[in-house]
Amino acid sequence: MSVWQAILLGILQGVTEFLPVSSSGHLVIVPYLLGWPDPGLALDTLLHLGTLLAMVIYFWSDLWRLLRAGLQSLRRRSLADPDARVAWALVVATIPAGVIGLLFEDKIEQLFGVPMAAAAFLLGTALLLVLSELLGSRQRPITSISWVDSLLIGFAQTLAIAPGLSRSGSTIAAGLFVGFRREDAARFSFLLAVPVVLGSGLYQLAKLALDGGGGTPAGVVVAGMAAAGISGYLAIAGLLALIRRHSLYVFAVYCALFGGLVLAGVLR
Repeated sequence: MSVWQAILLGILQGVTEFLPVSSSGHLVIVPYLLGWPDPGLALDTLLHLGTLLAMVIYFWSDLWRLLRAGLQSLRRRSLADPDARVAWALVVATIPAGVIGLLFEDKIEQLFGVPMAAAAFLLGTALLLVLSELLGSRQRPITSISWVDSLLIGFAQTLAIAPGLSRSGSTIAAGLFVGFRREDAARFSFLLAVPVVLGSGLYQLAKLALDGGGGTPAGVVVAGMAAAGISGYLAIAGLLALIRRHSLYVFAVYCALFGGLVLAGVLR
């Protein structure tokens, strides 16, 4: 894979990571449509580290506030602080994806070589987004989150282990299902991505080190990660601004059309 291909995939990763349209699905389907080499799960994960940097920079004040509140709650043995409840809710919601990812890693990696499966899963993302808009009350603030809410959102995040099922889409949809306001559901979704992407990224880096680097030149990886970080930062700001006033239906339509056209062979 060339540097320019990695940059374009990085931009694709950065934009689609935060828009509810599945970054992993696009990283499987787009190279297939263009006849590029399969980037594989390892490069996909490393590009996610670029978007992780974007998340940390954009949400730095939120992350620091939540971390401090969570640590103080341990000392006080109290969850009276709303920020502490959100902080520990993020911890609880992270657990399902970590467990499922470790248990089914081999089967998940096989899906990254099947573009038609990713296209089919995009239709699942479209369905989730439509149902969440139809059924969600969008009234609750995120500070009202409970352990049950956290687990439901955490299990929704496990769906995104399959390429084509959007991580942000499934977690935002779960947040809407339990009644959170659209912007609150999106912010919780983005914050929840930090520990998951960090954990999977470090795991893949360790595997690459043991495998001797995985055969991808360092310059290609760095270029892709930088492109993912810059485009990801812009995508976060854009989506949060958009969903203050608009629904998720436009993303559902996009996922349904893109996935459907790929399955029908129109884009091949």
